[in-house]
Amino acid sequence: MGDRLKALRERSQKRRQLLAQQFGVTSSDLSTVLHTKEEQESTPGQEADTKGPDSTEEPPEKRPHSLSEGPATDSATAAKKDGTPADVEDEIYTGSNTFLKGTQSANPHNDYCQNFVDTGERPHNFIRDVGLANRFEEYPKLRELIRLKDELIAKTATPPMYLKCDLETFDMYDLDCKFDVIYIDPPLEEYQRTHGVVYDKYWSWHEIECLEIEKVSAQRSFVWMWVGSSEGLDAGRRCLRKWGYRRCEDICWIKTNNKNPGHNKNIEPKAIFQRTKEHCLMGIKGTVRRSTDGDFIHANVDIDLIIDEEPEYGSKEKPVEILHMMEHFCLGRRRLHVFGRDNTIRPGWLAIGPELTSSNFDAEQYNSFFNKDPNGYLTGCSEEVERLRPKSPIPKMKMGGGPPDKGQGGPPRGRGGPRGGMAPRGGPGVWNVRGGPPRGGFGVRGRGGHHLGPRPGAPPRPTQY
Repeated sequence: MGDRLKALRERSQKRRQLLAQQFGVTSSDLSTVLHTKEEQESTPGQEADTKGPDSTEEPPEKRPHSLSEGPATDSATAAKKDGTPADVEDEIYTGSNTFLKGTQSANPHNDYCQNFVDTGERPHNFIRDVGLANRFEEYPKLRELIRLKDELIAKTATPPMYLKCDLETFDMYDLDCKFDVIYIDPPLEEYQRTHGVVYDKYWSWHEIECLEIEKVSAQRSFVWMWVGSSEGLDAGRRCLRKWGYRRCEDICWIKTNNKNPGHNKNIEPKAIFQRTKEHCLMGIKGTVRRSTDGDFIHANVDIDLIIDEEPEYGSKEKPVEILHMMEHFCLGRRRLHVFGRDNTIRPGWLAIGPELTSSNFDAEQYNSFFNKDPNGYLTGCSEEVERLRPKSPIPKMKMGGGPPDKGQGGPPRGRGGPRGGMAPRGGPGVWNVRGGPPRGGFGVRGRGGHHLGPRPGAPPRPTQY
């Protein structure tokens, strides 16, 4: 017990030394710094008891102002009222060091929220290894996978093509092609309000919805569309439904401001917080399963978060990482960029839009890149990529019925019950009335072996529909 007490005292002494070093005071003055003004005023009797009649302590107005007694302007104002000059100058805090609390180690806790208030540096500025170059340094297998996929994408990419057109009147059927990946970067008025972006024409969400994307989308395809951070989150979903897509992911771009720290002066009228992010909705069309459609998609290679520097005021740029994300995920080679610009022309993509200055698109030549064999529209996959990529487990229930799931016995419960008003016949593995295999767990194997009914002595469970 004595050793334990001794260790605690040494630990407390070390903590006091570190705190005194952090606040720039001596150990004897540390108590004055750590106590707030309210705490000191709450115990006047105790202070009076400690002061004797012969006490030589200076009056409060002549004491040096401590860091936690409040702003120095109080004493300065009092001095001015008395007609005497203020002994203490006004203190203006430009950093967060005052608000940091010490720990048992030499490093204090980092208060990123207070630092943002003081300096305008966003908290996500301090997240490490967010760039494409050094993100996977500690994950050699994933780094090798990304390298192999980038080489395969570059090898199978078509020459860059572009078409200058007015999308308000352009007929999508003129492209004469069905695309696997469609990327939409619409000129929203929100970008002008928040970032000063200037377009020749700002598109409303009704006009964007009238784009005939369904004419050029393949039976299995994906669409990515930037929607801003306000009304576009709901309007973008309406566009996806109109084009025949289902929203499956929401990719978020977290904007850092390392190069230009400060508070955002252009705030949305209805915004409650300072918006430092932007959303890109992802939609899926057709039936695509992660476990069985490995020839068309490679899931779980990237994440749904992009942390990249906010572009300069008035810039139209989007992070290039979103393009890498699409190419890594979908193995389809037919890629369309709607509202493309000259600086977004990229190998493997067809860019269309009014801001392009020239055109080189030829429908017959473009289709010839994919008509050489039945799977010519796919990039393919090497054995090494297939070995390294993350995979989803194949479901146990097959089309013809598979091994029964484990359960406690009894009829199906909850969402696994029969649908359509008809009970299943013939036991587990029988197709339901809608033509699909039964869902949920049919209890056919319990702890005591195989059985098809409830356990002996247990009351029957009612079937839920």
